[in-house]
Amino acid sequence: MSKVHPEQVADRLAIMDLLNRYARGIDRCDPDVLRAVWWPGAKADYGSGEVDALAWSDGVIPALSSMRRTQHFLGNMLIDIGNGVATAETYCRAWHEVDGPDGPQEMEVGGRYLDRLQRRGDEWRLLHRRYVLDWSRNGPSTARWDGPLYDGLTRHGKRTPHDPLYTGE
Repeated sequence: MSKVHPEQVADRLAIMDLLNRYARGIDRCDPDVLRAVWWPGAKADYGSGEVDALAWSDGVIPALSSMRRTQHFLGNMLIDIGNGVATAETYCRAWHEVDGPDGPQEMEVGGRYLDRLQRRGDEWRLLHRRYVLDWSRNGPSTARWDGPLYDGLTRHGKRTPHDPLYTGE
C-alpha cells in the first residue's frame, strides 16, 4: 500500500475528477467531454483488443445513443502517483436499458478500469485503459417512470444537449 503525500492530494483529486468526467461523457453521450479525458495517441482495450482511444470514443457514442438509458457508477479508486504518471484501478457498475424483441431489457455489468495516466503541465489525462469484466446481469427491464412513487419525479436524465445538466431545467 502506498502512502499519500500531501503534495499528491491535488493530483489525486484531479485524477478522480477526470475519471468522473469520463462517466459523464459516456452517459450524456457528450463527445467533447469524452474525448477530453484522453491524451492524443492514448490506447483503450475494452476486451476485444487495443485501439486508439479517441477513435473508440467517436465510435461508442452512436452505440450508446441507441440505448434508452445508461448510468456508469464509479466506486473504489486505488490511485498510485509518482513523477507525473499514475496508475489507477477503479471499480465500475454500468446499467443499460436497451430495446429488445420482447420489450425493454436491462444489462448491468460490474468491472474495473485499469488505467495509466500522465500529467502534462497541470493536466491529467488517460494514456491507456484496460477494462476487466467481473460480472453481468441481464433480463427484462424493471424500470418504472410513472405511478404513485414516480409521478412527482418529472426531471429525467437525457442525452446531450437535452439533459438538465445542459439545459438548466
